[in-house]
Amino acid sequence: MPKPLKDNICEERLFSSLFTKYSEDLNNFLYYKFGNTLSPKDKVQEAFVKLWENCAKITPDKAKSFLFTTANNLMLNAYAHQKVVRKHQQIKPKFSTNETPEFLLQEKEYQEKLNKAIANLTEAQRVAFLMNRVEGKRFKEIAQLLDISTKAVEKRIYGALKKLRKDIDEL
Repeated sequence: MPKPLKDNICEERLFSSLFTKYSEDLNNFLYYKFGNTLSPKDKVQEAFVKLWENCAKITPDKAKSFLFTTANNLMLNAYAHQKVVRKHQQIKPKFSTNETPEFLLQEKEYQEKLNKAIANLTEAQRVAFLMNRVEGKRFKEIAQLLDISTKAVEKRIYGALKKLRKDIDEL
């Protein structure tokens, strides 16, 4: 037997008045209980969607209880999900590599040689070289930033490369 119209939440005016009456209180309840990180406004909306989906089964006098229980459960589910996400974010993947220990040692030694050789460059060469090779700047950009000619930048970088090759081969 269908409900009388005045008791039917599916009627748009009654549903709208329930939303106006309870949405702010429900939002405040969720905000005070869980904070803002789990989007209480979204959970209020979801609770009202669930009320609309079940409007034929719920009487207006049970609507408030349904909304608060549903919204609270939605927040608890979101909280549990965030807990799982945080747990998995804390687990660091195991670092594994296919390189042999000898290769890794050689790579480390080469990196140390390179760093030492870069430290032995003149400041002008080091600045121009690192701007070009590490930051990826073009000669013209470096010239503008350092307020020198493009030829001067070329000379510094080529001088740095020559000195690096020599220093690394010696080490």
